[in-house]
Amino acid sequence: MPSPTFAEFGFSAPVIEALARKGFEEPTPIQALAIPVLLRGTEHLVARARTGTGKTAAFGLPLVERLSAPGPKVRALILVPTRELAVQVSGEIASFAPGPTPRIATVYGGASMSEQLRRLSRGVDIVVGTPGRVIDHIDRKTLDLSGLEWLVLDEADEMLDMGFIEDIEKVMDASNPERRVVLFSATMPYPIVRIARERLGSFTTVEDTTNPVQAGLTDQIWLEVRERDKLEALCRIVDAEDEFYGLVFCHTKIETDAVARALSERGYAAEALHGDVSQDMRERTLGRFREKKTLILVATDVAARGIDVERLTHVVNFNLPFDPESYTHRIGRTGRAGNKGTAITFVTPEEYRRLFALRRASGDGLHKGSVPTVSDVIEAKRARIKAKTAGAAREVLGLSFHTDEDDDEDALLDGSAASDEAAARPDAEPRESDADADADSAEGSGELGGKKSPGSEKAAKPIVVAPKKTNPSVVAFYELADELLAILPPRDALASLAAAAYSGDLDPRRYGEVRDVSVDSAATARLYVGIGKQDGAWPKDVAAVVKRLTGLPDRLVDDIEVLERFSFVSVPFEAAEKAIAEARRQRGAPPVRIATPKGGPGGAGGPKRSYGPKGGYDKGKPYKPRGAGPGDAPGGKPYRKPRPAK
Repeated sequence: MPSPTFAEFGFSAPVIEALARKGFEEPTPIQALAIPVLLRGTEHLVARARTGTGKTAAFGLPLVERLSAPGPKVRALILVPTRELAVQVSGEIASFAPGPTPRIATVYGGASMSEQLRRLSRGVDIVVGTPGRVIDHIDRKTLDLSGLEWLVLDEADEMLDMGFIEDIEKVMDASNPERRVVLFSATMPYPIVRIARERLGSFTTVEDTTNPVQAGLTDQIWLEVRERDKLEALCRIVDAEDEFYGLVFCHTKIETDAVARALSERGYAAEALHGDVSQDMRERTLGRFREKKTLILVATDVAARGIDVERLTHVVNFNLPFDPESYTHRIGRTGRAGNKGTAITFVTPEEYRRLFALRRASGDGLHKGSVPTVSDVIEAKRARIKAKTAGAAREVLGLSFHTDEDDDEDALLDGSAASDEAAARPDAEPRESDADADADSAEGSGELGGKKSPGSEKAAKPIVVAPKKTNPSVVAFYELADELLAILPPRDALASLAAAAYSGDLDPRRYGEVRDVSVDSAATARLYVGIGKQDGAWPKDVAAVVKRLTGLPDRLVDDIEVLERFSFVSVPFEAAEKAIAEARRQRGAPPVRIATPKGGPGGAGGPKRSYGPKGGYDKGKPYKPRGAGPGDAPGGKPYRKPRPAK
């Protein structure tokens, strides 16, 4: 079924023109669901959609359409969790307005109260604000919500996480009881559902079920990496990309500062953002990030709330998110508005159990990748240096050359595009030859013939150089080239200039080691298998069950521990997932779950702890496989009888 157009929603011509100016062509899924509801009737709306799906336009466009005439009191209030989101939302709604109405005011903490008071006193139709500052204005009697027609709660789950639930309820109590409530949230935790049920009564629900992976805009990758190798892995990822402009998420303020400082010391344009950063410093930091003076912003989840920066190429989870909702919020900041993005998640061997939950939440989108090797990074840098050199030839020296796509840069660097050093200089004198006569006749266009460079088997390719009367700085570069060629062979001169410009970039010694955890026993998952000694099971029997479920060879089924009612076994992570899925599917198979790793959550070396998942077995009854007779294994073969005690 084709997607509806904005015109089909019934928007007025001025709003349609404003959308055309912004380049909006067709609505996103959540806009297609929410806008028709908000343009008709007066029912409350609860909408669920992940970050970056166009929620602001979903409620902003109906507000602009319905509030085109100014009123005596505030007609709409939009509550958002952070100052940054308040500024963003008000700016976006203003861009939809075809004229001076609706009038919009933004109120938030950390800004001048007197300026906000002046703005409110002049009369506004829409107020966008954070809960705390909105409460301040209500208490001061400077914000009258008695005539409110619309109350929008944007990023409701984020406001809940930040402790604003009581403020939200206070705002609802202070507003016109006949107002219409519109609630947008990426997730629906119980307190949000409770507010909807208790406060709204009946309401309409819409949900954007589009998976970000199905949209194909965000490539989700997880990487096995040891804790101590994360910084090195991050540096390799940044250097391997043609462009890296992204957010790096850490759990704590201390780690955020440490990662940002380490990146800065290595020469990366990185800064930290967390709860201890002052409001003034936060604004300056975000300003530099938006202007791309800072390319890597290392942040905590709380500090990053409300940050909406366009065209982020990457989101890196330096630490595994605690829950799928946090993961969804994080990766939703890239792969937006039709731009592709990459979300990379570092996973240590001790975190495999939590990774299962994320993989279920992301559908089939989260897949395993590998840390770039040093040779991969060096080759990527080499390609960028060649491209920059060719770009400088075009933009600075005024040269242009036509080559195939694959050897575009090589034509400049191997000299095949130029006839010789003299002919390539913009101040070169014409030579007396047939080829040069042709060049003179084309002097008005600056076109010269070319020939093969020494040792090159490629055909000569035409080159266009700047006219003789050209920019003095360009002439200066050619004069410098003459001086260098007088003391150095051409190849050495070019290599020297490249080394001076890109010192250290191609030196593999700047990178440390990232150990391949797949060769380490700690890189396995610990499985709970619901058969034990009371079932007559021995290690060989447990191994047979696991091999039947996974297809693994004997050497990859390791560290089997048979207890009274259940057993433990270590297998490669990917095989663990398969074992769990097959155990659920196959009739008669024992229950299989992820268990706490031997030695506790930290892996080997800690106090020995071995236990099954909660509810994994019945303490009162021995496990009996479904469809099997007494003493039969799930596969139909009898277990070996227990050996008599000596």
